[in-house]
Amino acid sequence: MFSDPTTAPPEDLIKEGSDATFMADVVEASKVQPVIVDFWATWCGPCRTLGPMLEQAVRAARGAVKMVKIDVDKNPAYAGQLRVQSIPTVYGFVNGQPVDGFQGAVPESQIKAFIDRLTGGASGESDIDQLLSMGAESLKVDDLGGAAQAYAQVLQMQPDNDKAIAGMARVYLNGGDAEQARQTIAMARPDSKDADVLGVRAALDLASEAPADTSDLEARVKADPADLQARFDLAGAFAASGRFDQAADQLLAIVAADRDWNDQAARKQLLTVFDAAGTNSDVARNGRRKLSSILFA
Repeated sequence: MFSDPTTAPPEDLIKEGSDATFMADVVEASKVQPVIVDFWATWCGPCRTLGPMLEQAVRAARGAVKMVKIDVDKNPAYAGQLRVQSIPTVYGFVNGQPVDGFQGAVPESQIKAFIDRLTGGASGESDIDQLLSMGAESLKVDDLGGAAQAYAQVLQMQPDNDKAIAGMARVYLNGGDAEQARQTIAMARPDSKDADVLGVRAALDLASEAPADTSDLEARVKADPADLQARFDLAGAFAASGRFDQAADQLLAIVAADRDWNDQAARKQLLTVFDAAGTNSDVARNGRRKLSSILFA
């Protein structure tokens, strides 16, 4: 009789494996409960990031899944059979077979979703909500490939999902392809009030309004910090190249110097920059706090 996996002590959930023990630790064990295999190496930087995150998630699953760590340098046989071409590579085994997997140091939300798929667990979110969360978190850490994959899966299920459309457009925009981003965001409803859609549209508007080269404008501001027009133009150039934090700094400096300058143009442009960066971004949150301090000082 098999023991109840939910009662397995923590030390039994995660172990170092080898080619010699792979059949017992992974293949046979996965016939009792899902087993995650982490192919890693001591010299691999991303492995050192992913490993502790995986271990934490496995422990949080409270015995619903086990984990086996395989050092590919010492144990190349099964890594070769499974065609592991880069590390970290993670596979999920169920009933003796690899059924799911991923490569690279992915966000925590993606690890949780991976474990939920293996165990049949439910986080209370729909598949679409999970994928949207994964896409947003991937964008936050500049993992454009992971974000694109998550948003593409949503669009396969819901081609008119505005958040996924906006997310995919943001992937193109962050990757430097403004034209493809413009074509993608055009798929969203014209009257959409979704914050992500509005943010991408604002970012594209800013990108079309100012040159990306900032060197001359930076020289003008350095020569005369009180030249508010130069600061305003520099903010536009920063925003055009996606440097929203630097754009916000210039606009805040203008508001601090003269809040009514040019019919409050700096404050109005600052709100557009917040939208472009994302309403919940650090740029928007920190910028609103600084703006409030200036206006209500």
